[in-house]
Amino acid sequence: MAVTATHTMDFFERQDQARRTTRRLIAYFMLAVILIILSIYIAGITIFFGFNVNTDPELPFKWWNPDLFLWITGATVCVVVIGSLYKIFALSQGGEVVARWLGGRLIDSNTSDSQERRLLNVVEEMAIASGTPVPSVFLLEEERSINAFAAGFTPADAVIGVTRGTLQILSREELQGVIAHEFSHILNGDMRLNIRLIGVLNGILVIAMIGYAILRSTRTSSSKKNGGAAVLAFGVALLIIGYVGVFFGKFIKSAVSRQREFLADASAVQFTRDPDGIAGALKKIGGLANGSRIKSPKAEEMSHLFFSDGRHGKAPPLLSMRSHKATSAFSFMATHPPLETRIQRIDPSFDGRFPTVHFPSKEALETRDQKKLAASAAQAAAKPTASTPSGGAPAVPLIPMIPQQMTQLFGKLTEAHLAYATLLLAGLPSRLTARVREPSSARIIIFALLLSHDSETRRAQFQLLNESKDPLVSSEATLEASTLIDRCPPEARLPLVDLALPALRTLSLSQYQDFTGLVEKLMKADQKIDLFEFTLQHILRRHLDPHFNQTRPPAARYGSLTPLTHEISLLLSRLARAGQDSEEQAQQAFAQGVKELSGSRLKLSWLEQEDGFEALSNALDRLNRVTPLLKRRLLRACGVCVSHDDQVTLREGELLRAIADALDCPMPPFLAGQPTVGNRQPGPLTR
Repeated sequence: MAVTATHTMDFFERQDQARRTTRRLIAYFMLAVILIILSIYIAGITIFFGFNVNTDPELPFKWWNPDLFLWITGATVCVVVIGSLYKIFALSQGGEVVARWLGGRLIDSNTSDSQERRLLNVVEEMAIASGTPVPSVFLLEEERSINAFAAGFTPADAVIGVTRGTLQILSREELQGVIAHEFSHILNGDMRLNIRLIGVLNGILVIAMIGYAILRSTRTSSSKKNGGAAVLAFGVALLIIGYVGVFFGKFIKSAVSRQREFLADASAVQFTRDPDGIAGALKKIGGLANGSRIKSPKAEEMSHLFFSDGRHGKAPPLLSMRSHKATSAFSFMATHPPLETRIQRIDPSFDGRFPTVHFPSKEALETRDQKKLAASAAQAAAKPTASTPSGGAPAVPLIPMIPQQMTQLFGKLTEAHLAYATLLLAGLPSRLTARVREPSSARIIIFALLLSHDSETRRAQFQLLNESKDPLVSSEATLEASTLIDRCPPEARLPLVDLALPALRTLSLSQYQDFTGLVEKLMKADQKIDLFEFTLQHILRRHLDPHFNQTRPPAARYGSLTPLTHEISLLLSRLARAGQDSEEQAQQAFAQGVKELSGSRLKLSWLEQEDGFEALSNALDRLNRVTPLLKRRLLRACGVCVSHDDQVTLREGELLRAIADALDCPMPPFLAGQPTVGNRQPGPLTR
């Protein structure tokens, strides 16, 4: 692999670094506001006092006017803060707002368009391999450049956006490299920081907008008195001060963004093990006339979100001869490193010359798509039947894992996980994947996953389904879907839930409320809730409620685990019981988890009578508010707890991944046969 490593931090350290960067951003923001206040005060007292001197030469000159300073401070702080909060609130619904502002169109999760289907397949593979929910995907239809972005606050509300040029020009390997780059931003906590950058800059920009408004109103005024001239001069000063503030704000944005682009490039290569993919995409940007330029008027405001500089296009012949030094002279304001630098970090043999790339004609695209469809059909016909000890998942390379090192897997997608996801999706029945991508039938898939094996309970569930107000919901359709699911390996259940999420997000609010109500009734049909039912419901709630109820993700509140001893005791007790056959073994597993946390001197106790799953859900919500480094310690203890008997059962694995998901820590799937201790080889993932 040609790319050189740019970091040795794990997922939790990168998340913590994002938090520290946010704090620095707030500090820079406060400093900028202070400088703006001083500048406005100096401009105000100079302009208005100067005009007063002209009218009354006897009036003494005073630089310090506390009343004026307090008035300007209060007004400036209010304007900037309100401007920032307004923009952040406008973006509070997540990445979908950003995508639509840029002119994006939501791609139907069951689309028949070959280019869109290829894109969605790549996104689904990357999501399942990384343990993140499958994001909604938007297409910037009118953009003929090569570019992409990821936007949102957390993986739960993240979206991926790509331009039409990206679909039509890039190969699948190059597209995979671009999407891997965007998933790195999702995993590293960059998205929330990017949205806050947009809000901060908008607050400062409001000062310039007020100056412009004063300037326009004064120009149209018929007053020629000194007061009008003073207001005009003050408006000009505000305009200049505001844009100077924006200039420095962009400088801060650029400094924050550039290093994260290098990190995302390196991560993309690590994810795919194919440096030619992302390097090829960057080279095509350099050789395409439109480059990565985005025509949308919002492109400048959102520039730091993109895969490549949204202002980049091929320069005229004379300018294309500029030296590297001339380019570097202006690079301090760029949100992305130069293309040449990014490519050379991935491919040191790159000589700086870009291939000439043309936008393909409609005929060429149709011919290419027909060939790809024929090749895909031939590949599907020749696809071998999947068979493994776990009942159907294709065999893939195994990843050794020591429990104490389990947390190194979080946010660190590997080639083996990507291969696993690709083969798992390819092994699913085509009728099942088609249904899970369509809103109405996606609900049926979720209902089918909840069907009980007990005949009496299933009869009660069928009655609930037939009583549904939705005419598309029936016991017959659910039973048919259940038959398709039974042909899949048991570890495909959670990926099916993830695959259903984009389709379920397109439901209306009333449909979603009916859907969640029926899910709860099906779960309670046997008067109890098992671990899988809890896991499924928690995933649905975590990743769909923010979309329909427009809730914001919680900010970190706890810098210590001490106030959360009951929640941790409940979590470890529940996890210990999940995979142990006896109470004694469960207590031993619990003790191992507590020992891993012993350095924190927590007074944890084994819970003889566990609270219900609702209590566990509430506990996870509170634990999600600890800092990233504390989450690492907590999840490490969970890993030690589940691997007490040197194997990870399916029940343990699903619950552990649900816990990690609840803590906003995407966890790749456990691979069948994956060892949990150094040199020992336990049995495969079991039921």
